[in-house]
Amino acid sequence: MQTSPIPTNIPALVLAAGRGERMRPLTDTTPKPLLTVHGKPLLQWHADALVRSGVTRLVINTAWLGEKIQSHFDLQPLFYVHGQLSNKEHVEVIYSHEGLDFGEALETLGGIARALPQLGDVFWVLAGDVFTPGFEFSPEAVQRFIASDKLAHLWLVPNPEHNLTGDFGLDVAGLALNLPKDAGHTLHTYSTIGLYRRALFEAPWCDIPPGNPQGIKAPLAPLLRSAMDNQRISAELYTGDWTDVGTPQRLAQLNSTPNPP
Repeated sequence: MQTSPIPTNIPALVLAAGRGERMRPLTDTTPKPLLTVHGKPLLQWHADALVRSGVTRLVINTAWLGEKIQSHFDLQPLFYVHGQLSNKEHVEVIYSHEGLDFGEALETLGGIARALPQLGDVFWVLAGDVFTPGFEFSPEAVQRFIASDKLAHLWLVPNPEHNLTGDFGLDVAGLALNLPKDAGHTLHTYSTIGLYRRALFEAPWCDIPPGNPQGIKAPLAPLLRSAMDNQRISAELYTGDWTDVGTPQRLAQLNSTPNPP
Protein backbone atom coordinates (compact mmCIF):
# COMPACT_ATOMS: atom_id res chain seq x y z
CA MET A 1 0.00 0.00 0.00
CA GLN A 2 1.46 3.33 -1.06
CA THR A 3 1.51 6.03 1.60
CA SER A 4 1.11 9.73 0.92
CA PRO A 5 4.25 11.87 1.29
CA ILE A 6 4.54 13.88 4.49
CA PRO A 7 3.89 17.58 3.73
CA THR A 8 6.83 19.84 4.46
CA ASN A 9 5.46 23.23 3.40
CA ILE A 10 4.75 24.54 6.90
CA PRO A 11 4.43 28.14 8.14
CA ALA A 12 7.06 30.03 10.10
CA LEU A 13 6.79 32.46 13.00
CA VAL A 14 9.56 35.04 13.22
CA LEU A 15 9.76 36.69 16.63
CA ALA A 16 10.31 40.41 16.10
CA ALA A 17 8.57 42.12 19.03
CA GLY A 18 11.49 42.91 21.36
CA ARG A 19 12.58 46.41 22.31
CA GLY A 20 16.31 45.78 21.84
CA GLU A 21 17.44 47.72 24.91
CA ARG A 22 21.07 46.61 24.62
CA MET A 23 21.17 47.85 21.02
CA ARG A 24 20.25 51.43 21.90
CA PRO A 25 20.58 54.04 20.49
CA LEU A 26 20.32 52.08 17.21
CA THR A 27 16.93 50.67 18.20
CA ASP A 28 15.49 54.01 19.30
CA THR A 29 14.35 54.58 15.72
CA THR A 30 14.78 51.15 14.08
CA PRO A 31 13.38 47.83 15.35
CA LYS A 32 16.25 45.42 15.96
CA PRO A 33 15.17 42.90 13.27
CA LEU A 34 15.52 45.68 10.66
CA LEU A 35 19.13 46.48 11.56
CA THR A 36 21.25 45.61 8.56
CA VAL A 37 24.06 43.12 8.05
CA HIS A 38 25.87 43.66 4.76
CA GLY A 39 23.11 45.98 3.59
CA LYS A 40 20.19 43.64 4.27
CA PRO A 41 17.93 43.65 7.37
CA LEU A 42 18.33 40.70 9.73
CA LEU A 43 14.66 39.89 9.24
CA GLN A 44 15.07 39.84 5.47
CA TRP A 45 17.92 37.29 5.71
CA HIS A 46 15.48 34.98 7.53
CA ALA A 47 12.59 35.67 5.18
CA ASP A 48 14.66 34.90 2.10
CA ALA A 49 15.96 31.64 3.61
CA LEU A 50 12.48 30.53 4.66
CA VAL A 51 10.96 31.27 1.26
CA ARG A 52 13.90 29.52 -0.39
CA SER A 53 13.03 26.39 1.63
CA GLY A 54 9.42 26.46 0.44
CA VAL A 55 7.67 28.42 3.20
CA THR A 56 4.72 30.35 1.78
CA ARG A 57 3.19 31.67 5.04
CA LEU A 58 5.35 33.96 7.12
CA VAL A 59 3.93 35.15 10.46
CA ILE A 60 5.76 38.01 12.19
CA ASN A 61 4.98 39.23 15.70
CA THR A 62 5.68 42.87 16.45
CA ALA A 63 5.56 45.41 19.28
CA TRP A 64 8.27 48.08 19.36
CA LEU A 65 8.12 50.06 16.10
CA GLY A 66 6.10 47.24 14.57
CA GLU A 67 4.66 49.50 11.91
CA LYS A 68 8.15 49.83 10.42
CA ILE A 69 8.45 46.05 10.09
CA GLN A 70 5.14 45.88 8.24
CA SER A 71 6.14 48.84 6.06
CA HIS A 72 9.37 47.06 5.13
CA PHE A 73 7.54 44.07 3.70
CA ASP A 74 4.76 46.18 2.19
CA LEU A 75 7.44 48.08 0.27
CA GLN A 76 9.60 45.03 -0.45
CA PRO A 77 7.87 43.27 -3.35
CA LEU A 78 10.41 40.51 -3.81
CA PHE A 79 12.36 37.83 -1.96
CA TYR A 80 15.82 36.70 -3.02
CA VAL A 81 15.56 32.98 -3.78
CA HIS A 82 18.08 30.69 -5.53
CA GLY A 83 20.04 33.65 -6.82
CA GLN A 84 16.93 35.20 -8.36
CA LEU A 85 14.17 37.50 -7.21
CA SER A 86 10.91 35.72 -6.37
CA ASN A 87 7.56 37.48 -6.56
CA LYS A 88 6.08 38.29 -3.16
CA GLU A 89 2.63 37.26 -4.43
CA HIS A 90 3.59 33.66 -3.68
CA VAL A 91 4.28 34.45 -0.01
CA GLU A 92 1.60 35.33 2.56
CA VAL A 93 2.96 37.68 5.23
CA ILE A 94 0.78 37.90 8.37
CA TYR A 95 1.35 40.08 11.43
CA SER A 96 0.59 39.53 15.09
CA HIS A 97 0.77 43.11 16.34
CA GLU A 98 1.21 42.66 20.10
CA GLY A 99 2.09 46.31 20.58
CA LEU A 100 -1.12 47.51 18.93
CA ASP A 101 -3.26 44.87 20.65
CA PHE A 102 -1.80 45.01 24.17
CA GLY A 103 0.64 47.91 24.31
CA GLU A 104 3.74 45.74 24.73
CA ALA A 105 5.46 42.51 23.74
CA LEU A 106 4.12 39.30 25.27
CA GLU A 107 7.49 37.49 25.64
CA THR A 108 8.21 34.34 23.66
CA LEU A 109 5.55 31.92 24.91
CA GLY A 110 2.90 34.63 25.08
CA GLY A 111 3.77 35.68 21.54
CA ILE A 112 3.62 32.15 20.15
CA ALA A 113 0.27 31.54 21.88
CA ARG A 114 -1.06 34.80 20.41
CA ALA A 115 -0.03 33.79 16.85
CA LEU A 116 -1.06 30.13 17.22
CA PRO A 117 -4.30 30.34 15.17
CA GLN A 118 -2.19 31.38 12.15
CA LEU A 119 0.37 28.58 12.47
CA GLY A 120 -1.23 25.18 11.87
CA ASP A 121 -0.20 21.90 13.51
CA VAL A 122 3.57 22.11 12.84
CA PHE A 123 5.62 25.27 12.30
CA TRP A 124 9.04 26.87 12.47
CA VAL A 125 9.83 29.43 15.19
CA LEU A 126 12.92 31.63 15.12
CA ALA A 127 14.08 34.93 16.53
CA GLY A 128 14.38 37.84 14.14
CA ASP A 129 17.58 39.15 15.74
CA VAL A 130 19.99 36.27 15.09
CA PHE A 131 22.24 36.04 12.04
CA THR A 132 22.85 32.58 10.64
CA PRO A 133 23.23 32.91 6.87
CA GLY A 134 24.07 29.26 6.22
CA PHE A 135 21.20 27.67 8.15
CA GLU A 136 18.83 25.64 5.98
CA PHE A 137 15.18 25.34 6.94
CA SER A 138 15.27 21.87 5.51
CA PRO A 139 12.11 20.08 4.29
CA GLU A 140 13.87 16.85 5.28
CA ALA A 141 14.13 18.08 8.87
CA VAL A 142 10.43 18.92 8.80
CA GLN A 143 9.62 15.45 7.52
CA ARG A 144 11.67 13.75 10.23
CA PHE A 145 10.06 15.89 12.91
CA ILE A 146 6.51 15.21 11.73
CA ALA A 147 7.25 11.48 11.70
CA SER A 148 8.51 11.61 15.30
CA ASP A 149 6.55 11.73 18.56
CA LYS A 150 8.30 14.89 19.78
CA LEU A 151 6.63 18.18 20.60
CA ALA A 152 9.60 20.30 19.48
CA HIS A 153 12.97 19.93 17.82
CA LEU A 154 15.59 22.54 18.71
CA TRP A 155 18.83 23.57 17.09
CA LEU A 156 21.53 24.20 19.68
CA VAL A 157 24.83 25.99 19.05
CA PRO A 158 28.25 26.08 20.78
CA ASN A 159 28.16 28.55 23.64
CA PRO A 160 29.09 32.12 22.65
CA GLU A 161 31.09 34.36 24.97
CA HIS A 162 27.94 36.00 26.33
CA ASN A 163 26.37 32.65 27.33
CA LEU A 164 29.26 30.42 28.35
CA THR A 165 27.15 28.31 30.72
CA GLY A 166 24.71 27.31 27.96
CA ASP A 167 21.00 26.48 28.15
CA PHE A 168 20.21 22.80 27.51
CA GLY A 169 21.95 19.45 27.40
CA LEU A 170 21.92 16.97 24.51
CA ASP A 171 22.24 13.20 24.78
CA VAL A 172 23.57 10.75 22.19
CA ALA A 173 20.04 9.78 21.17
CA GLY A 174 19.20 13.38 20.25
CA LEU A 175 17.08 14.23 23.28
CA ALA A 176 17.25 17.76 24.67
CA LEU A 177 17.96 17.66 28.41
CA ASN A 178 16.92 19.94 31.25
CA LEU A 179 20.13 19.92 33.30
CA PRO A 180 21.41 22.21 36.06
CA LYS A 181 24.16 24.63 35.09
CA ASP A 182 26.28 24.09 38.19
CA ALA A 183 26.74 20.31 38.13
CA GLY A 184 29.49 19.92 35.55
CA HIS A 185 27.14 19.03 32.67
CA THR A 186 27.90 20.02 29.10
CA LEU A 187 25.22 22.46 28.01
CA HIS A 188 24.70 24.21 24.68
CA THR A 189 22.98 27.46 23.74
CA TYR A 190 19.52 27.46 22.19
CA SER A 191 19.88 29.04 18.76
CA THR A 192 16.26 30.34 18.91
CA ILE A 193 15.47 28.15 15.87
CA GLY A 194 13.10 25.24 16.30
CA LEU A 195 10.30 23.13 14.89
CA TYR A 196 7.18 23.00 17.06
CA ARG A 197 3.87 21.23 17.29
CA ARG A 198 0.72 23.12 18.14
CA ALA A 199 0.06 20.49 20.84
CA LEU A 200 2.91 21.88 22.96
CA PHE A 201 0.99 25.14 23.31
CA GLU A 202 -2.27 23.50 24.35
CA ALA A 203 -3.40 21.66 27.49
CA PRO A 204 -1.95 19.89 29.37
CA TRP A 205 1.40 21.54 28.52
CA CYS A 206 0.33 25.16 28.26
CA ASP A 207 -2.49 26.91 30.11
CA ILE A 208 -2.62 30.00 27.86
CA PRO A 209 -5.65 29.75 25.55
CA PRO A 210 -4.82 29.60 21.81
CA GLY A 211 -4.80 33.15 20.51
CA ASN A 212 -3.89 34.47 23.98
CA PRO A 213 -6.90 36.80 24.07
CA GLN A 214 -5.91 38.25 27.45
CA GLY A 215 -2.39 39.13 26.31
CA ILE A 216 -0.63 37.00 28.93
CA LYS A 217 3.13 37.55 29.05
CA ALA A 218 5.17 34.36 29.55
CA PRO A 219 8.66 33.03 28.74
CA LEU A 220 9.18 29.87 26.70
CA ALA A 221 12.00 28.18 28.65
CA PRO A 222 9.88 26.77 31.54
CA LEU A 223 7.54 25.07 29.05
CA LEU A 224 10.48 23.58 27.16
CA ARG A 225 12.09 22.33 30.37
CA SER A 226 8.85 20.66 31.44
CA ALA A 227 8.55 18.85 28.10
CA MET A 228 12.25 17.87 28.25
CA ASP A 229 11.65 16.25 31.64
CA ASN A 230 9.09 14.07 29.85
CA GLN A 231 11.47 13.27 26.95
CA ARG A 232 9.30 15.10 24.43
CA ILE A 233 11.92 17.52 23.01
CA SER A 234 14.62 16.50 20.54
CA ALA A 235 17.61 18.59 19.46
CA GLU A 236 20.75 18.69 17.38
CA LEU A 237 23.93 20.75 17.43
CA TYR A 238 24.42 23.30 14.67
CA THR A 239 28.04 24.39 14.15
CA GLY A 240 27.62 26.80 11.26
CA ASP A 241 27.87 30.58 11.53
CA TRP A 242 25.47 31.91 14.15
CA THR A 243 25.39 35.24 15.99
CA ASP A 244 22.95 36.62 18.52
CA VAL A 245 23.05 40.24 17.38
CA GLY A 246 22.48 41.60 20.86
CA THR A 247 24.86 44.56 21.01
CA PRO A 248 26.10 47.29 18.64
CA GLN A 249 29.57 45.75 18.93
CA ARG A 250 28.41 42.38 17.60
CA LEU A 251 26.56 44.09 14.76
CA ALA A 252 29.66 46.10 13.84
CA GLN A 253 31.79 42.95 13.93
CA LEU A 254 29.43 41.15 11.56
CA ASN A 255 29.53 44.05 9.13
CA SER A 256 33.34 44.05 9.21
CA THR A 257 33.54 40.41 8.06
CA PRO A 258 33.24 39.21 4.45
CA ASN A 259 29.77 39.22 2.99
CA PRO A 260 28.32 35.67 3.08
CA PRO A 261 27.23 34.22 -0.26
